[in-house]
Amino acid sequence: MSQLDSLLQTLWDTFQEMNPQAEAIHQLLSERGETVINDHIAFRTFDDPRVGIQILAKPFLVAGYKECGSYEFPGKHLFAKHYEHSDEQLPKIFISELKLNEMSEELQATAKTLVDQISSHELSSRQLCAQGRLWDIDHSTYSSLVEESEYAGWLSAFGFCANHFTVSVNALKSFMSLQELNEFVKSNGFPLNAMGGEIKGSPEELLEQSSTLAAQMDVSFSDGTFSIPSCYYEFARRYEQPDGKIFTGFIAKSADKIFQSTDRRE
Repeated sequence: MSQLDSLLQTLWDTFQEMNPQAEAIHQLLSERGETVINDHIAFRTFDDPRVGIQILAKPFLVAGYKECGSYEFPGKHLFAKHYEHSDEQLPKIFISELKLNEMSEELQATAKTLVDQISSHELSSRQLCAQGRLWDIDHSTYSSLVEESEYAGWLSAFGFCANHFTVSVNALKSFMSLQELNEFVKSNGFPLNAMGGEIKGSPEELLEQSSTLAAQMDVSFSDGTFSIPSCYYEFARRYEQPDGKIFTGFIAKSADKIFQSTDRRE
């Protein structure tokens, strides 16, 4: 097994542990005779140069991935890039980062305190993206971060890991549309993120996306264990461009709503 294959397997194993709904949906699709292909994996980080996008992208760049697009999310103070491999069977990689200089001084100080806790050895790891949370944090600090940025709160609680994996709807044989897949997912008891509609995007935009709502997970903080939203499973259907090639990029306004799959729900 190559280093890339090993990394992808580690990321998937950790993701399933954090999000049992993904394993269950994957199994349901397999029972229908489907071979589930992963469209993309997403990661979150801060724009601190020690842990920014280029740092998390390292193992993928070494494995032959190339940067293929960048995206801005003004309302959430995020910037993102996506990467692709020449082997189209390999998942695309989507990495976003929080623009700290656009946040409050309190949030900036907290983020620095978290990153400062990471050892030089851990920071130099070529596979930082799979190392999980490398700092201590209490629940009250997490809650303060969430009040300003749901994204920052999630990152503070889970650290560096796959925020979501994505089923390629194009590769499914028994579903004619994303809507049909959504109905199947809901009929099996998995709620979908309805922010901006269950389906984000359109055939005209060459990409349709939907996602489950993040499952609740018990997370250990320095002052106790609390149940908070963890990860979600995404579904993406891509369409042909005028040149006949399948669109491989992302739509910022759709991804903006997908991010909210990990928001807290009262």
